[in-house]
Amino acid sequence: MFLRPLLGSATSALVASAVPVTLATTAGDAATGNVVTPGSFRGFGFDQCLTPSEKAMTAWLNQSPFLAVGIYISGASRACRLQPNLTPTWVSTQLERGWKLLPITLGPQAPCNPRFPRYGNDPVINNDPGPNGHFGKARTQGYAEAGTAVTTAQHLGIAAGSTLWYDLEAFNQDNNRCRNASLAFLSGWTRGIHALHYVSGVYSSAASGIWALDQARINDPSAYHLPDQIWIARWDGKANTSTTYISNAGWRRARMKQYIGGHNETWGRVTINIDRDFVNLGVPTGGPDSHCGGVNVDFPDYPRVKSGSKAELVKALQCLLREQKVYAGRLNGRYTAATAAAANAWQKAHNLPVRPSFGRSAWMSLVVSGPHPVLKFGSTGPAVQGLQRALNAAIRGTDLPITGVFAELTDQALRTWQIRVGRTASGVANRRIWAALARGTR
Repeated sequence: MFLRPLLGSATSALVASAVPVTLATTAGDAATGNVVTPGSFRGFGFDQCLTPSEKAMTAWLNQSPFLAVGIYISGASRACRLQPNLTPTWVSTQLERGWKLLPITLGPQAPCNPRFPRYGNDPVINNDPGPNGHFGKARTQGYAEAGTAVTTAQHLGIAAGSTLWYDLEAFNQDNNRCRNASLAFLSGWTRGIHALHYVSGVYSSAASGIWALDQARINDPSAYHLPDQIWIARWDGKANTSTTYISNAGWRRARMKQYIGGHNETWGRVTINIDRDFVNLGVPTGGPDSHCGGVNVDFPDYPRVKSGSKAELVKALQCLLREQKVYAGRLNGRYTAATAAAANAWQKAHNLPVRPSFGRSAWMSLVVSGPHPVLKFGSTGPAVQGLQRALNAAIRGTDLPITGVFAELTDQALRTWQIRVGRTASGVANRRIWAALARGTR
């Protein structure tokens, strides 16, 4: 993370069950109304030293595959101490638009890391084992750093229950004293983060900090407060959270991996030098999506509906037309004259051919009615369900499960449709894509 790793390249809900999570209410807290971040999320992210401008974030939201972003909020040893773009308004705006924020602290570093102190007066982790060999001073340092990070997070509006990440840069893990001091510091960090009702995350090189944490988890877990989530720096180019340096049993569904180091990427004509990350934290869910008191509107296919069509499809059509205030008749599953009239009214209002049947293009326009946020791999919620229904209507045989979670199958289906209609296969449903779906383009 802008001090490159030497390699060259359980979840918020779990913590909530053990630590009471309440929104902080100090005078400097701006978190009221902001969602917990990142929460349960599986998708792509990036991190950069300097927080991008709001204009850059908007361009990347609409064009890039990323939905999570690492931001350096505190720490005396971070490279970008000045963050002119990072304000409470910036935070609330990005959260409202759907970005998952990954707040990072880069404070005291391993005492055997020759690159620190960076500025001469920034402290390093205390290397004194103390009379009992528990490195109490390092633990105290970590606890204090957690307090500073939480104070900054509260000021920025990052809600309690969010993950705060500590960046421990790569160090010589063969130096036992240095390694133990670093583990003690991270233990203090986690204890302090928990005491203040946030989730503890640690970023480090797979071969040093992450390896050391995993060894502690396996061999002496009672000696340290271990983080809830880990962020692995392993530049192997593989968009997953695996590495041979640690066991697969540790931090399952509570991992991220920085899999490509610093490089330029351009999206929406905005170029940023970034590291790429793959995030796998928790189990994302689509949330509730009930229609007409429990009428099923989720199908693997949305064929043409007309008189004599399957009752369940007709009933779904009646329900969706009723929600759009076009149909006021009974939900009886029969393609009656009243149903046909409502279907024709919808077709006419949306510049679709007015026919005695309701075809795939008309289904597409109907199922995407409602809010149209930018969606991509990692998005969740009712809008994703609408997108999944539209893709099932657009191309026979798509057969997407209507889950409300934008993952591999939805990404593949969206790209397939984009290619079919002559669009760039971006895997992003932005304003133009929603408009094409609403027109029934297929």
